[in-house]
Amino acid sequence: AVPLSFNPFDSLVCILLGISFTVWFTLLLVFIIVPAIFGVSFGIRRLYMKTLLKVFEWATLRIERGAKEKNHHLYKPYSNAIIAKEPTSLEEEIKEIRRSGSNRDLDSASEFEMSDIFYFARRGVESIMDDEVTKRFSAEELESWNLLTRSNNNFHYISLRLTVLWGLGLLIRYGFLLPLRVTLAVTGVSLLVILTSVIGLLPNGRMKNFLSEKVHLMCYRICVRALTAIITYHDSENKPKNGGICVANHTSPIDVIILASDGCYAMVGQIHGGLMGVIQRSMVKACPHIWFERSEVKDRHLVAKRLSDHVEDKSKLPILIFPEGTCINNTSVMMFKKGSFEIGATVYPVAIKYDPRFGDAFWNSSKFGMVNYLLRMMSSWAIVCSVWYLPPMSREEGEDAVQFANRVKAAIARQGGLVDLLWDGGLKRAKVKDTFKEEQQKLYSKMLVGTQEDRSRS
Repeated sequence: AVPLSFNPFDSLVCILLGISFTVWFTLLLVFIIVPAIFGVSFGIRRLYMKTLLKVFEWATLRIERGAKEKNHHLYKPYSNAIIAKEPTSLEEEIKEIRRSGSNRDLDSASEFEMSDIFYFARRGVESIMDDEVTKRFSAEELESWNLLTRSNNNFHYISLRLTVLWGLGLLIRYGFLLPLRVTLAVTGVSLLVILTSVIGLLPNGRMKNFLSEKVHLMCYRICVRALTAIITYHDSENKPKNGGICVANHTSPIDVIILASDGCYAMVGQIHGGLMGVIQRSMVKACPHIWFERSEVKDRHLVAKRLSDHVEDKSKLPILIFPEGTCINNTSVMMFKKGSFEIGATVYPVAIKYDPRFGDAFWNSSKFGMVNYLLRMMSSWAIVCSVWYLPPMSREEGEDAVQFANRVKAAIARQGGLVDLLWDGGLKRAKVKDTFKEEQQKLYSKMLVGTQEDRSRS
C-alpha cells in the first residue's frame, strides 16, 4: 500500500475557505435575509446610493473640465422630446405651402399641386430623423457618465484618476457585487420554490393564505436585494385591494419584483417551460395565480372569463397586469390594451419610474436574452426607482373600455413624468398597419374633394 502524504498547506487552504464561506453566509443572513423576512432596512443601500451620486458628480465634472482643456466637443444626448411641430391640420399646412410657393390665388388653383408633395416629404424626413415611437424601444441616453462603460458615446481618456476609478468600479461590480447578487437570487428563487411547494400541501384556509403571503413577500424582498434595488413607495394608502386589478407601465420583467416586494398580487401570464415553469407551478400551489396555456392566450373570451371569475371573489389577491403588453424604455407610456378594462372591476393605477443613472432597467428583448439581461442588471450599480400608488379608478357612465384605458394611462403618465403616447407598443416588432397610411390618404382626399365641392356650389 502506498502511504498517504499529508500536506499542511492543503489543510490550511481548506480551513481558510471554510472560514470565508462561514463569514460570507453569516453576513448574508444577518444583513440581508433576516431583514428581508421582517421587512426592515439598515439604510446601507441608501448610503451606498448617496455615495455613488457624489462619485458620478465628480466624474462628470472631471470629464467636462478635461474636454474643455483639450477643446474636445462634449457629447450631449438627444432629448426625449421630439421635433417641435405646430399643432396645425394637414389642410392648413398644405395651404401654407401653396401660398408661399405660388403667386396665384388659392381659389383658382387646381385640386392637386406638385408642391403638396413637400408636405408629405417633410413629414417623412422628420419621422426618420426623430419620431416619437421607435426611440421608446431603445435605452434612454444619459447626460452624464455613470462609470458603467469605458467608452460609451465616444468618451475618451481624460485622466489617470478617472481611469483608475473606472477600473476600481469594474472590480467592485464584477468581483464583489455580482457574486453576492447571484447568491441572493439563487437563495430567493430556491426558497420561493421550496416553501410555496410545502405551503401548497396545506388545506385551503386563512392559515394557508397568511403563510403564502409572508413567504412571497420574504422571497421577493430577497430578490430585490439581489438587484440592490432602492425603491421609494408613495401614497401607500392607495395600494391595490382584493378583488381589484392593478395596472402599471411596463419597463422590465423586474417590475413584478418591484411591486410584489411591497404587497402580494395574483400574477397573470403564459405557462412556460424550464426553470420559469418550475417556479410557476410551485407558486400556483400556494396562491391562485392565473396561468394560461399557449393555445388559450389568443382566446380573448376565455381570458376575460378567467379574470372576471377571479375579481368577483373578494377573498383573492388583486391581479397585476401590464396593459402595454411589451417593455418600453421608461420615458413614455404607450397604448393600453383594452382587455383588462372591459371586466368592470376597480382599477388601481401604479406609476413606476426608474433612475437610469445607476443602471438601465429597460429590457430590450430584441437585443438581449433573459439571462444576459439579468446579468446586466446584477452587474450594474443598483436599480433605483419610485413607485406611486394612484387613487382607484372605475369606469364612468357612458365610457367605453378604450376611453377608460386612455384615462388610466394618462393618469400614470402624468404622475410618473412620462410622455403619454397613443401608439401601440406592438410596433416594436410589427410593421405599421396600413390603416395609419390610409388615414392620411383619406384626409388628403377629403381636402381635395372638399375644395372641388366648394367650387361647384359657387
